[in-house]
Amino acid sequence: MPTDEDAHAWHRIFDDSDVMEFLGGPAELSAYEEFTARQRMHDAQLGYCLWTLLDAEGTVIGFTGAQPWPLDWGPVGETEIGWRLGREHWGRGYAYAAALATVERVREAGVPHVVAMIDARNTRSVAVAERLGMDVAEEFTSPRGNPGRRYRLELAADLEKAGAGAGAGTGVQDAVAEV
Repeated sequence: MPTDEDAHAWHRIFDDSDVMEFLGGPAELSAYEEFTARQRMHDAQLGYCLWTLLDAEGTVIGFTGAQPWPLDWGPVGETEIGWRLGREHWGRGYAYAAALATVERVREAGVPHVVAMIDARNTRSVAVAERLGMDVAEEFTSPRGNPGRRYRLELAADLEKAGAGAGAGTGVQDAVAEV
């Protein structure tokens, strides 16, 4: 579960225009303080949230997890799965491994399906969603005018679709701390 210290780490890691390219740009520290507090509430109430992601050395590298869709447009009432990593950690399998662990956690919490709202130009996140076995449920234009896709994954069949164990033996699972 994210801590007050994680808000500072997330602010530092995500104060990068490349990381935030499809998310509206870097945010102020206060946004992350509010965000981590909201995630702690979700964890207490739902049993899941967006958790802090650590590498093998215990360094904060981003977050992954699930939360109720937080905006008043889009899939209101749905559970959104998401991930965000610092740029230096891209392409190492962290997002996929952590997202697989998240899928299992939300399934155990009784969530029947998850969605991922992704800017269609964000090829890295699109690749993670597709590797998880998520299907495009809708194409849309975001309120900012950007092309987006709502991906959906039925949790009853997710592990078969995602190729359960695809990350086994790579050490990636060991690098994901308590997701």
